Amino acid sequence: MTGKVEKHLLKKIREDGCIHITLVDPDKSLGCDCATISREAEKGGTAAIMVGGSTLAAKEDLDAAVQEIKEKVKAPVILFPNGPMGVSRYADAIWFMSLLNSQNTYYIIDAHVISAPLVKRYGLEALPMGYIIVGEGCVAGYIGQARPISYRHPELAVGYGLAAETLGMRFVYLEAGSGARDPVPPLMVSTVKKHLGVPLIVGGGIRNPEAAAAASNAGADIIVTGTLVEEDSRVKEKIGAIVEAIKRKP
Repeated sequence: MTGKVEKHLLKKIREDGCIHITLVDPDKSLGCDCATISREAEKGGTAAIMVGGSTLAAKEDLDAAVQEIKEKVKAPVILFPNGPMGVSRYADAIWFMSLLNSQNTYYIIDAHVISAPLVKRYGLEALPMGYIIVGEGCVAGYIGQARPISYRHPELAVGYGLAAETLGMRFVYLEAGSGARDPVPPLMVSTVKKHLGVPLIVGGGIRNPEAAAAASNAGADIIVTGTLVEEDSRVKEKIGAIVEAIKRKP
């Protein structure tokens, strides 16, 4: 069943062709900083706020950040968990994501067995996602014990993406990793997208409108940036430029 947040994202994609989501990490920014970043990003046109990170360890920090963000923005707040510790009752939704190319079943399904009862108890809207780490993978790949897919082999990413869709996951995420030197190449994005019938998310290494536009033109439905807002104080202007760059006429 499609929930309120998913309907919001799909509607925005239909209207704009490609949308932007801002990722904030309570492990890198205090709750109040996450809230300020989120408010400025919303002013810049971001469609939603993702909260989480690969190394997040303190649930109290997550809860505080989500609550402070909710006080300052109207955009949906979606959890981006690294495991059960990444589940907060105060968010609107959660990416219920399986790291498909992990070598450890914990990140494929075991963490979900622990988290699912909490998601149901808290009444969080679950957004099923196939998470695929590509390129150098960075911290996400290391923590998730992934076998990152080389940019030279987009056909492997196609296989994982199709497996995710066939299993019923409603989003697929190509992740280069936070702070990646190079974003996911347009060729990999377009190769995966032309085989999928679900929205394709692309993130990692996107630091400017040109890189974001390249991913959008290749077929990405959602662009995620995180390091960008951590490294620059002009959040509204930076996000606004990316939002305009990625828009496609349906």
